[in-house]
Amino acid sequence: MEITRRNVPDLAATLGTAGIAPVMARVFAARGIASTAELDNDLAGLPPWQALKGIAAAVERLADAIERDERLLIVADYDADGATACAVGIRGLAAMGATVEFLVPNRFEFGYGLTPEIVALAAARRPNVIITVDNGIASVEGVAAARVLGIDVLITDHHLPGDQLPETAWIVNPNQPGCTFPSKHLAGVGVMFYVLCALRAVLRERGHFAQRAEPHLAALLDLVALGTIADVVRLDHTNRILVDQGLRRIRANRMQPGVRALLAVAGRTPQRATSYDLGFVAGPRLNAAGRLADMSLGIACLMSDDPASADRLAAELDGLNRERRDVEATMQEQALAELEGGIDEDGCTLCLYRAEWHQGVVGIVASRLKDRYHRPVIVFARAGSDGELRGSGRAIAGFHLRDALDLVAKRAPGTIGRFGGHAYAAGLTLHETALPRFVDEFERVGREWLSPALLKRTIETDGALEADELTLGLAQSCAAHVWGPGFPAPAFDAEFTVTEQRVVGDKHMKLALALGERRYEAIVFRQTAPLPPRIRAAYRPEVNHYQGLDSLQLVIEHWLPA
Repeated sequence: MEITRRNVPDLAATLGTAGIAPVMARVFAARGIASTAELDNDLAGLPPWQALKGIAAAVERLADAIERDERLLIVADYDADGATACAVGIRGLAAMGATVEFLVPNRFEFGYGLTPEIVALAAARRPNVIITVDNGIASVEGVAAARVLGIDVLITDHHLPGDQLPETAWIVNPNQPGCTFPSKHLAGVGVMFYVLCALRAVLRERGHFAQRAEPHLAALLDLVALGTIADVVRLDHTNRILVDQGLRRIRANRMQPGVRALLAVAGRTPQRATSYDLGFVAGPRLNAAGRLADMSLGIACLMSDDPASADRLAAELDGLNRERRDVEATMQEQALAELEGGIDEDGCTLCLYRAEWHQGVVGIVASRLKDRYHRPVIVFARAGSDGELRGSGRAIAGFHLRDALDLVAKRAPGTIGRFGGHAYAAGLTLHETALPRFVDEFERVGREWLSPALLKRTIETDGALEADELTLGLAQSCAAHVWGPGFPAPAFDAEFTVTEQRVVGDKHMKLALALGERRYEAIVFRQTAPLPPRIRAAYRPEVNHYQGLDSLQLVIEHWLPA
């Protein structure tokens, strides 16, 4: 591991002249911010809905369906993005007068997407229109099956399309060919929110709201923020606006009862909510339903308007999340034991499989192993008695996982059954007998795409701070902004003297650090081994809230002996 410093372009001086404090100007410049306009998170800064290819035709179809009182059925994905997109869709469409229900596939019975089997299940509800959220762009066979039954399919998705698009006239996906929408990183819930905004505009033009209250769609932004952060999409300016606006509503206590309940069951205070609370507190509890049980439970929590009911559902989700942690810990221990002798240093990828592993948790284990070994990782579990395996993968920078699977599928036809995903996360199915061939072909792609420099773990920071710059005020400035993938939270580095250290909570190390004449409180999470007297550390300045008082605390992300 190496701690390096981000290159800071000349943009910092421009931002400084616009009134941005020097340290924050340096931070923003390193993330490519060229003007203060890119830091303005007002809703007026969102790209217009008209820029999404296919959205005009899609919302005309929905407007017709509402006016004809046709039956709409949302088919959702079983992760947090799919759940929030479903809740946003149901709430928004119902507020505009639609007759709408939802169906979420059980991942253990049906797998991902709008398959012909899901269409057959949906047909029992007798819908006129199926609306996919956070899935559908690869559902060629499912859309064909719906067409045979006379059911229209409207796809809202954000995943990368394959070589063939489903045959439907209604596709909204910023990543479909020919779409010029400036943000290619909208989550599924963001796409659904845009569809609702466009639909409201069309219905307004038709005079639909002359006798019906026009819905205030901003009230759904807490759900949009939750799904966007939980799906770990890149926080470009569009996504930062959506997340920031959602967090503002949460902090103002103007959130859905289900979101409040998910935070409350974890002991988090909405008034201090951050993207961390969405990504590491509410998101995992919501995801636990889809991983271990049925995401209908999570959607019910988000849909509940009764606080008591939301609390009960959130408690169930919290219990599932604790169970998920136990399953994950066991799987991770087994995976690490398998790799105990060390990995092949010349190898570029890791693939692991055990028949008894839980298919709902393989993605989390893959993520943990990716972080530990800094390699693209795919973890497989058995999906049934017919030899089918389901794998979930996570990738490092410089390795586009979905494109890698596409290349393997083309080089070794018949090896992969189905696949899909993003640059950093993807899933696939294959037969157990095809696993050895897949492992070899996947490693071949890794060797072609990953250089030694990409395989070397580097920790980027925003450089060093003067003692008078490292203050509570800086931590408060950092907390005032939205950070995440593609827009990482500020981190700095320095050489510290460790003057005190003690274990807290049985699993964290509390430190007292000296930098020159200054003393700082710090913490290293998930470490109990003592640190040496001098360290070089990459750290984040954070506001520590304790007994009604705010103080500066340094969160040590990585350290090396000085």
